[in-house]
Amino acid sequence: MDRANQTGIRNFLLLGFTEDPDLQALLFGLFLSVYLVTFTGSLLIILVVVSDSHLHTPMYFFLSNLSFTDICFTSTTIPKMLLNLQTHSKVITYAGCLTQEFFFIVFGCLENLLLTVMAYDRFVAICHPLHYMVIMNPQLCGLLTLGSWCISVMGSLFETLTLLRLSFCRSMNITHFFCELPEVLKLACKNTLINNIALYFVTIVLGVFPLSGILFSYSQIFSSVLRISSARGKYKAFSTCGSHLSVVSLFYGTGLGVYLSSVATSSSRTSLVASVMYTMVTPMLNPFIYSLRNKDMKGALVRLLSRAPSLNDRAFIALS
Repeated sequence: MDRANQTGIRNFLLLGFTEDPDLQALLFGLFLSVYLVTFTGSLLIILVVVSDSHLHTPMYFFLSNLSFTDICFTSTTIPKMLLNLQTHSKVITYAGCLTQEFFFIVFGCLENLLLTVMAYDRFVAICHPLHYMVIMNPQLCGLLTLGSWCISVMGSLFETLTLLRLSFCRSMNITHFFCELPEVLKLACKNTLINNIALYFVTIVLGVFPLSGILFSYSQIFSSVLRISSARGKYKAFSTCGSHLSVVSLFYGTGLGVYLSSVATSSSRTSLVASVMYTMVTPMLNPFIYSLRNKDMKGALVRLLSRAPSLNDRAFIALS
């Protein structure tokens, strides 16, 4: 086919997981459940943090921002995938693909940076407890969050705008359930050297560097904890970090694996499975990890749920 005709095509096809209609129905129910659990769990954490004055601390401020990011992160990919499964359509427009890619990178990078900020918060809390409230003041917390947003948007713009230079003269089939950047680059007929450089530059700056910051923070934390004489003190210090470390291991282990292995292997199936882990499973587990392992969160959640019936009764009486 003529190259001009090929580059004029403005629709991609998301091949997804399977062509089997029965399996598609099963996947629709499974992923819809995952999305609803993620959305409900993350929203509950936000409501609990906002409604309980005991949780108006830097740690829970960052946690509420992380929960909001999880909602947005999953919303960039799962709703479109569910629509395609329900309608048996695979089409996503060129503009829709770029838009999905932009927001996916924004919220993916934001998750990286917020996890780094949360590691710094734990570092200050454990290594400099007497100066914690002075260092982690509301102004600094606001600046760290705003800075994370700005850096994420700029990184996403940098990567997304480089896609505009590409033309696509090969098959428009993306062997994925969303517009994963490495998979889109495989379809380009132009030299993608600049795009690959941009991809790995952003991955290193917004992935590897934050991870290095997390590892450095925890090396200092472990060093401080080991100097604590009492076993109870050590346990209490480690317990405040356990949830965060679990989330970091899940997110970085799968997320970085996708991008750093995209050049080493051409297996789209491996990338597909890893992407499910860090785009769906990790955000779904975050609310459980942070609530079930945290006494303050569990207590605040119980108080919030116990107040809900009384609030409904008051509203009913007022309407009567």
